[in-house]
Amino acid sequence: MKEHPEGGTAAALLADPRIRRRLPTAGTALGAGLAVWLLGGWRLGLTVAVLVVIGDVVRRSRKTSSVTAWQKSSAAERRTEKQLKSLQRNGYVVLHARAVPRDDDGVSDGRIDHLVIGPSGVYAIDSEKWDKRLPVRTMSHLKLFHGPFNKKDRLDEARWEAQQASSILAARCGFEVPVQPSVAIYGPSIPWKVMRVRDVDVYAGNRARAYLRRRPKILTEGDVERIFEAAQQALPPKYPD
Repeated sequence: MKEHPEGGTAAALLADPRIRRRLPTAGTALGAGLAVWLLGGWRLGLTVAVLVVIGDVVRRSRKTSSVTAWQKSSAAERRTEKQLKSLQRNGYVVLHARAVPRDDDGVSDGRIDHLVIGPSGVYAIDSEKWDKRLPVRTMSHLKLFHGPFNKKDRLDEARWEAQQASSILAARCGFEVPVQPSVAIYGPSIPWKVMRVRDVDVYAGNRARAYLRRRPKILTEGDVERIFEAAQQALPPKYPD
């Protein structure tokens, strides 16, 4: 019996999940291009097909994340993750979705969205997506409101998680490791750059990168590496692959 390598190659390609995910896009692009070609010529048809493919690539890139659990629904976390990538050239390293102990009152979900370690220190960033129709305001640096809703629980959660990370990392490293909690808010307008409320830094989500820039250096390269290694070992991924 003759072998048919072409058939085997086609089967292998179809078995590849990356190829299967792109088949609907290819079909849509081909269909749209063919329809426009019949009506307006092959050049216009080809242009439409290319635009369909480009649109799909852009859409998929917005959903790309190193944390599988974030790829479908957690747009806020993905947006912060994307901003933090550019800080690597400045000596920062980032761990996403790391597990910490829950508190007895159930305030914390036991997850730090983004643990950032760099020359200026260690930061626990919580990414939040809030209703953009409601204003955000503070009261004497002690209370945070989103419309009529007191967001004390979000501040308590961020502070608790940072404290847990600080204690765990200090035990591993053998020296104090302060971890500054912060909340990056997407959706509503934030009428300040950075405001510290109940010891938690609060700012607009699109300022996450700027929040970490232009700070005084307090950690050496060796400190950053040591803390990063300790965090990798002591703060496991919240969503193991």
